[in-house]
Order: sequence, then structure tokens, then C-alpha cells
Amino acid sequence: MVFALFSEEKMLKENYILLGKAGDKEIRLLPNMLNRHGLIAGASGTGKTVTLKVIEESLSQMGVSTFIADVKGDLSGMIQEGDLSAISGRLEKLGITDFEVRKFPVHFFDVYRKKGHPIRAIMEEFDSLLLARILELTDAQEGNLQIILKVAQDMNLDIIDLKDLQAMTNYVGEHASELSLKYGNVTKQSIGGIQRKLLQLEQQGATNLFGMPALSIHDLICTEGGLGMMNMLECQELFQHPLLYATFLLWLLNRIYQDLPEVGDVEKPKIVFFFDEAHLLFKDAPKALLDKIEQIVKLVRSKGVGVFFITQSPNDVPNSVLAQLSNRIQHALRAYTPTEIKAVKLAADSFRENPNLDTAERITNMKTGTALVSVLDEDGAPTIVEETMILPPMSSMQIADDTLVMQTIQHDSIYGKYEKDIDPESAFESMNAIKEQEEEEVRLAKEKIAQEKLAAAQAKEDAKRSKENDWTGRIAKKIRNRTETELINVGIRSAKKFLSGFFK
Repeated sequence: MVFALFSEEKMLKENYILLGKAGDKEIRLLPNMLNRHGLIAGASGTGKTVTLKVIEESLSQMGVSTFIADVKGDLSGMIQEGDLSAISGRLEKLGITDFEVRKFPVHFFDVYRKKGHPIRAIMEEFDSLLLARILELTDAQEGNLQIILKVAQDMNLDIIDLKDLQAMTNYVGEHASELSLKYGNVTKQSIGGIQRKLLQLEQQGATNLFGMPALSIHDLICTEGGLGMMNMLECQELFQHPLLYATFLLWLLNRIYQDLPEVGDVEKPKIVFFFDEAHLLFKDAPKALLDKIEQIVKLVRSKGVGVFFITQSPNDVPNSVLAQLSNRIQHALRAYTPTEIKAVKLAADSFRENPNLDTAERITNMKTGTALVSVLDEDGAPTIVEETMILPPMSSMQIADDTLVMQTIQHDSIYGKYEKDIDPESAFESMNAIKEQEEEEVRLAKEKIAQEKLAAAQAKEDAKRSKENDWTGRIAKKIRNRTETELINVGIRSAKKFLSGFFK
């Protein structure tokens, strides 16, 4: 970024990001305050995307990586130089006579693998709270899900992808009675509900999201040609499944927190996350999940990570989280209903007051590309709110051609690392082996029972035959004895006749 008075070299030396101007006054973002997080709010079409691009481009020039969820698909122009003629009018209003357009390095990611590198997570890295959120489980179903995960852990089985969790769920359902004795009540109704939800998740394309190789956080935090890498998640299709979109982003932020070392306050962040449509993170979220989000946002600061939530109204963000977003940029809001008017007042009251500015009035009447800005100064105190004309971006505001995007992906330094699925032995394969073993044990048990029955029948038959043989033998002996007796008697009678004849 080169200005007549505000050159890139001076910007980096003085360590600030020029966001825009309020009259002749520079409105600056301090990099060492970006881990205090921020909010970019405003109605659709008021300039939030431009503000996002300006901040990201300046961070890239400082060697800071960023992660962007591209919901509308209009950020791919980062890989192309901007059109100087298209922004000349704004540059003139800002009093900038020398401005350099340029392109930036981008890693494109896409869960559905159409417009970016595959991006995967290992399923067991999602705790039961996040999985229950994705699956929209009831409390009872979430309790059974915890049992499923615990059983897998105790059996030393890895749950890497969707089919692993489906296999474990089936196993727990089939062994509900015996597992209930050890882990607590396992109900067939809850298990059936989880199975249906897993099927729905599969139909949403989640088989692409879970698996290996999983995303390495270190591939996000890198530079190319001295510029911080912009990591862009293509979300047009993912956004059609809001819970999957929101929960995946929350998992990613949590993974960053777990993987990065403590660094405390730093001169500039390691990486800054920009979460578009941030209201989806909080909509209908249970208290336990809201507490988790609050905790992550609070603690990730010490890892040198900044987080910007992008949404329409500050009311979309819970107060406990909103209180941690110290750098605030508010574009115009439309207020026609009592609820909308109240939202405007709350947004106005969230700024440090400027006696020369009617904040609530300006929120509803600002032009596109203008925003109310209050950021942290060198002492960490919020500046008074200023109506600011935002700088134009250096890269193109047009959507990049699909051919150019694919060329960028194929020439990327990480191309080939994530493109091929790896399916190691995990719960699914182990469950198949266990099931085969159980079926073999059942078969052998049935064979043993059949053999025992056959042996018993044979023994009975042998006993019967033995009994019959004993009876036949006794009869034969009696007959034999009788015959012998009769023969003896006949012999005696014959002898008597012979002798009597002889002595006559």
C-alpha cells in the first residue's frame, strides 16, 4: 500500500493500519491491539466487505496471516490487482494522490472440494458439545453420545470420520443392556435418534469434512514473498447448512487455541480470524456452548490470535462476547420497526461518545463505504467514535474467474497435501472385525449347543440300545438255559430207554 504521505514503509515503521479518514484525521488500527478482537457490523450493502478487505490487505503486508469465511463468494478477487480507475473518486475524496493496486497470496479451501483444497477435521477432536450442536441432539441423546465416545476411548478405537461414529453408535445400540450396567442408561430410542441425525449429516456432505489428512494449523500461519497468507474458506455451499458452518468455524478457532503456544501481548498477531454471518455461532446455542465460545474468545488472545465477528447488528452477539470486542466498526443500519430502532440505540450506546457527533442519527444515515469507528489507542483505551470514510482495497472487488482460482490452487505451496483421502484403520474397521468375531463366537456357540444336543441324543439312543440289548440277552440266556435243560432231559430219557433195552 503506497500513499503520497502514508507510504507502506512508513505504515509498517509506525506500526499501524490506516483504515480511513474522518475529515483530515487518520483513523488507525494498531496491530498490537488486534488480539483484543473486533466487530464489523452493518446492514447488507453498506460496505462491510470493503472494510474487511482493507484490514486483511494491511495485515498481509505486515506478514500477518488471516482466515476468512467467504459466505457470499465475493472475496476471491484478492488474487487479482484492483482497478485503479474504479476507485479514483474515493481516493480523491480521501486526498490520496498516489495509490498502488496489487494482488495477495491466498490458500483457497472448500469442504465440498469444488473451489479449494479439501479441509478436514478428525471427528474425535470435536467434543460431545460441538457434535451435539451439529447434530441438534436432545439432552438425552447428548448423554448417550458421551457414552458412545467413552466406549470408543475405553476400547482404544479412533473415531476419525463419520462412518466411525456411525459404527460405534450401532455397536453401543446392539450392546445397550450390558453397556448400561457400566456407563449408565443407554436407550434404544436415543441411539436411534443419533443414527438418524448422523444420516442427515451424511446427506449434507459431512463425509467430506471429517477424515484425514486433517488440516494443519501451521499451513494457515505462513508467508509468501513476505506477505501474510490469506486463508479463504469457500462457504457458499457450506452456508446452506448453518449449524455445520458455524460449528466448524468454532472448532477451528478452538483448535488454534489448543495448538498455539502462549505468547501474551505481541506487537502484531500471528493470525486474525474474520467470521462472517457471526450470528449463526450464537443462534439457539445452549448455555454450555455460549460459555465455551466466551471462554475461547477470551483465552485465544494470549495465543496472539485476533478475532473479528462480522454481522448486521451488535445485538447478534451476546453481551458477554461483545464486551471482549474492543475494535468496533459500525456501518449503516436500517431502522423502521421498534425492534430495529432499539437495535440502533444500543449500537450507538456501545461507542465512546463524541460530543460533536449524533451517533444514533449517523448510524441510520451514513452512506455506503462510511462507518462509525472506535478502536483501542496505545494505552488500550477506546477512542471516541468517528464517522470514517473507509479506504478502498488494493485488490480487485470483482469475483475471480473460476479458471484463475483453480490455477491458484494448483500452483499453491500446499497443493497435493490435502487432495487425497487417507483412510487408516479406525473404529469402522475395528467394529467390522469385532462384529465378525462376535458372529464367529455365536456360530461356534450354536455349533457347540447343537453338538451337545446331538451327543445327548446319541447317549440316550445308546442307553436305549444298551437296555434293549440287556433284555434280549436275558431272554436269550433263559431260552438257552431252557434248551440246554430240555436237551439234557431228552438225553436222560434216551439213555434210560437204551439201557432198559439193553438189560432185557
